Amino acid sequence: MVTATLHYFYDPLCGWCYAASPLLQAAAAQPQLALHLHGGGMMSGANRQPVTPALRDYVMPHDQRIAKMTGLPFGEAYFEGLLRDSNAVFDSTPPTAAMLAAAQLGLPPLKMLSALQQAHYQRGWQIARTEVLQQLAGELGLPAAAFAAELEQQMEKVAAHTADSRQLMQQAGLRGFPSLLLEQNGQWQRVDVSPWLGQPQAFVAALLGELVATDENAAVFCTPESCAPPRT
Repeated sequence: MVTATLHYFYDPLCGWCYAASPLLQAAAAQPQLALHLHGGGMMSGANRQPVTPALRDYVMPHDQRIAKMTGLPFGEAYFEGLLRDSNAVFDSTPPTAAMLAAAQLGLPPLKMLSALQQAHYQRGWQIARTEVLQQLAGELGLPAAAFAAELEQQMEKVAAHTADSRQLMQQAGLRGFPSLLLEQNGQWQRVDVSPWLGQPQAFVAALLGELVATDENAAVFCTPESCAPPRT
């Protein structure tokens, strides 16, 4: 029986969201919790980032730290392929639209997010490309024609979705991605994932026991303006 809702503010291109993915998978498996995902558009619009040596130099230390903390894999195709591809562009809009499209077709959004993260960080794929999103949808069992049509529709709606996410974040005082809010009995509680990275079972135990640490000074995340270096 669902007794609470966990609101997850994420971005498909956020490295720390990838770091938190085992925690969210563990939380999603709990019958007491409903999971609601909010895409934040970290690299959408003016924040789209072409892949450059500066971007690679910026994200690699974070990725290496994530791998050490969590044991999550980063593929050679990502480090030596995608992050060296000067034709690639990191754009959060298409993969976020794919998340919304998958949800409309009945796929749990977390499954699509996991597929996007694995495609990006392990397979080195450009998840802003329509053909990549269509391949991932097919691998997840979604009908090709239905997904293509739904993706096109959601591309027109994703800006409103991310604007709503940003508004909720601002109201709750959330500073970046990943961020969590636990909603229960009309009350909202911020949940910090930082102490639990690499410890999904301990995270769930703390979450269900309402013992989650909330030390904001220890938090690690991507800001709404991106995980990328500032523009010059």
